[in-house]
Amino acid sequence: MSLTSSKRLKLSSLKTRSHQLTGDPENEKQWVKMTGARSHLRATGFTDTDFVKPIITVACPYSNALPCNNHFRQLGDMIVEEVEKRGGKAFLCQTPVVSDGETMGTNGMKYSLISRDWIADCVEIMHEAYAADAVIGLGGCDKTVPGVLMPIARLNSIGACLYGGTILPGHCEGRAEALDVRSVMEAIGSYGAGLIDVEELHKVERCALPGSGACGGMYTANTMSCAVEALGMALPGTATGPAVDTDNKVTLKKKDDCKRIVEALFNLMETKVSARQILTRKAFENAVAVMYAVGGSTNGVLHLLALAHEAKVKLEIEDFNIIGERVPIIVNVSPHGKYHTADIDAIGGLPVVMKELLSHGLIHGQCLTVSGSTVAENLAGVPSLSDLGTQDIVYSVDVPFSPAGRHILILQGNLSPESAVLKLSGKQLDKPFVGPAVVFDGEHEAFDAVMAGRIKAGDVLVIRYEGPKGSPGMPEMLSPSAALVGSGLGKSVALVTDGRFSGASHGIMIGHVTPEAQVGGPIAVVRDGDLIRIDASKRQLSVEISDDELSRRLADWQAKSLPDSGLLAKYSRVVSSAHTGATTH
Repeated sequence: MSLTSSKRLKLSSLKTRSHQLTGDPENEKQWVKMTGARSHLRATGFTDTDFVKPIITVACPYSNALPCNNHFRQLGDMIVEEVEKRGGKAFLCQTPVVSDGETMGTNGMKYSLISRDWIADCVEIMHEAYAADAVIGLGGCDKTVPGVLMPIARLNSIGACLYGGTILPGHCEGRAEALDVRSVMEAIGSYGAGLIDVEELHKVERCALPGSGACGGMYTANTMSCAVEALGMALPGTATGPAVDTDNKVTLKKKDDCKRIVEALFNLMETKVSARQILTRKAFENAVAVMYAVGGSTNGVLHLLALAHEAKVKLEIEDFNIIGERVPIIVNVSPHGKYHTADIDAIGGLPVVMKELLSHGLIHGQCLTVSGSTVAENLAGVPSLSDLGTQDIVYSVDVPFSPAGRHILILQGNLSPESAVLKLSGKQLDKPFVGPAVVFDGEHEAFDAVMAGRIKAGDVLVIRYEGPKGSPGMPEMLSPSAALVGSGLGKSVALVTDGRFSGASHGIMIGHVTPEAQVGGPIAVVRDGDLIRIDASKRQLSVEISDDELSRRLADWQAKSLPDSGLLAKYSRVVSSAHTGATTH
């Protein structure tokens, strides 16, 4: 069977055998039309036989500027080699990559969420312009994982994804706990509160990140790698493995993953299984369930909504409450637990987690995956928790790390008429948290206030104009949130924002408040001293002022000015609400 698609004019139209031309004016017309393309491809090394091979887009978001993706050039080359061995031709597509960890607390963070959609557009451009037959998407840093899958869903292409791997935990002399990026950010807060000196801060900074790979806890990158595996768009067992070994060399397992993903893709081409046959409503329910089970990042809400939008699957933000209230946290990893994602891999990886969920009816076993098998078939040979012996990394559903209903909650109320996202990470708010608002029109002023000791126990720190349109870009609030935790205020101060949070954030954190301030959401008119009420049991977020007073304030409100040129201005004009995933359609 030919692997080359006939859906549109592809490189198969470049065939040069004379029998195709003789007596067939239409073949000759097409052959002549593509002569220019043939001549250009010959200059890159194509021979006559290459023109009939399937073309594979290898989406490779590589940069040497960040550990999450700085090994992707090697992975990309490995995949290209495997494609060639199997009779295909691979076209590399490199894209921008923004490190959240490196841009955190700076204006560069405005470009982080933007990069997700820009990556998707870059892959679509290269895949469609070169009329390729299938896609392999490499994901690493936070936005590249959903970014390379979005165009596969958008175009309903034949495709599969491979995670570049998690970073190994860091270790520091004199500190018993393993370190990661959260350790650095919280150490900054501890330094600001006078709890550690600058030498200790420098020691943590030097040791926390030992080599290549995405942030090591269950932060956004690892949350999304797990979600993509749960969706069925990555091979089983590829979501949690380290990127490199202790010598900072690509692991043998990751090299094998490169071979396996190419084999899987060629099987998908032979069976003509495209993305939307895998990305069903039940597949998204599986991904949401897994996100809750691993205690994943609030960014998973944004990205799964965006992916569902691209796949034309009806998934709404309220579905997260419906699914999440049934699924406990069963993984003991940072930021809520003591282990790291690589530790999950050491006992069998995400399939162990999914087997436990499947055995309790919390995920759908009949969903198809890129392996060619269903979820249930993939998990049939995976050991159960009882087979693993004594370990405290993955818990049972019956005796979980934290009960259902204590992780990510979707809130509504007069402060968030559309929605807001509360991250509890296993904590319990037995009673409503009510405190006076301390309001800042931006992250930097709020961070300075925390570091200066101006935020007190019982306060509600409100940071606004950080939404998708208002920032523009919806940056993460890890700097102020980590400073709160590091200064000892993580359990006594709530943070409410129309921005978003890093997966490393923990405490009483409410983000994605919509409508955002820039479009006249009620958060725009909250004043210092207004009482903010957070009621987790009722899923409510409110400001304790009358409807009449709120209406009067909104009538007098004016939007702040925004950039009038450049990418930030363009993004602000086209981005949708965080309520629907902050997509750019």
